[in-house]
Amino acid sequence: MRCAEAIVKVSSVLNRDTKQFGKKHLFDGDEETCWNSDQGSPQWIMLEFADPVTVNAVHIQFQGGFVGRECYVETTAAKEQPFKNVGDFFPEDINKLQTFQLHSTPNEKVKLVKIVFKNSTDFFGRVTIYKLDLT
Repeated sequence: MRCAEAIVKVSSVLNRDTKQFGKKHLFDGDEETCWNSDQGSPQWIMLEFADPVTVNAVHIQFQGGFVGRECYVETTAAKEQPFKNVGDFFPEDINKLQTFQLHSTPNEKVKLVKIVFKNSTDFFGRVTIYKLDLT
């Protein structure tokens, strides 16, 4: 999916240092860069697509020790419509790319996708992600 073309919003950035830890690093393909949230829960990432997309799965590579524990994905077809939960997921506290299938209606088109990390394996609630993709 063309996530890099979406308008992306995040709940926070560590120390407001967007150059080093900003949302752009979620999709840059560089194994050395990451989005790192500031402390506090929940943390989230929201993607808004220009054209409607179908979303069946979320692919995330966390940094071990800074992994979302209880997470869910919400989608909506338009800003003025309410979000609906299309999947809860519980990542492992590892560095590997993990895939989580969603329970969206087949061929359902959405414009906004929100990934929420209710809490984190980090004591302070920080989340670190090296790679994010949707399929």
